[in-house]
Amino acid sequence: MSFAERLQQRIKKTGSRLCVGLDPRPGDGGATFARNFLKQVIDETADSAAAYKPNMAYFEAMGIDGIRVLEDLLSKMPEGIPVILDAKRSDIGETQKYYAQGYFSGWNVDAVTLNPFLGYDSIEPFLDWKDKGIYLLAVTSNPGTADFQQQKLADGRSVFELVTALGERAKAEERATDVGYVVGLTNAAAVLEKIPDAPLLVPGLGAQGGDLASLASAGRTAPDVINVSRGILYAADERGFGARARGWAEKIATAYPV
Repeated sequence: MSFAERLQQRIKKTGSRLCVGLDPRPGDGGATFARNFLKQVIDETADSAAAYKPNMAYFEAMGIDGIRVLEDLLSKMPEGIPVILDAKRSDIGETQKYYAQGYFSGWNVDAVTLNPFLGYDSIEPFLDWKDKGIYLLAVTSNPGTADFQQQKLADGRSVFELVTALGERAKAEERATDVGYVVGLTNAAAVLEKIPDAPLLVPGLGAQGGDLASLASAGRTAPDVINVSRGILYAADERGFGARARGWAEKIATAYPV
């Protein structure tokens, strides 16, 4: 079963598109605290999560102990819940080959985020992994998306359309890996009509204040997931992680039905 099919299956099972971001803040007690904290998050949110998204930066900030925490978590993830590793890797093809081998074979994650700035040959090492997925950064959720991603080219296209052209090329070549895109909810309304109906990883709903209406009205059929990290892990309320996740899952399902 392909990555997209597994993700779609999980979305249907949970009735929601919620992706739970796993971002342990390194100042909150070190690696031991992070391990216990994230284990509790996963245990309490597993019923609501369509996917989990550990962010490499937060683990790398704790040094080698943080990497061990991530490896331990990946080995104990609940069965049937896809894991999207938010690594945003970008390098020449030979180096990317080893990133792909490490993530897809060594750590056995289901999908990885990639920065496509170096071009098609830099994502090719990730394209021949059966039943895996990649998400190319297309239009991110930060204000700086205007600096490059949404700049207009001489032929009328925007730079992010060069990114989606890479994914369409991989699809035309019938490569083994599913290709999706990162599209920030804060910027989605202006670009969705130009984004292929491929899986989207959508940050920007919780603390960044994105609006789901643009996604809901776009007529998409792909297994899109909407990430919430701080709104579940660090919300300033008395609810537990599970209650927060259920709240976000219900909000997403109401605005963007499965």
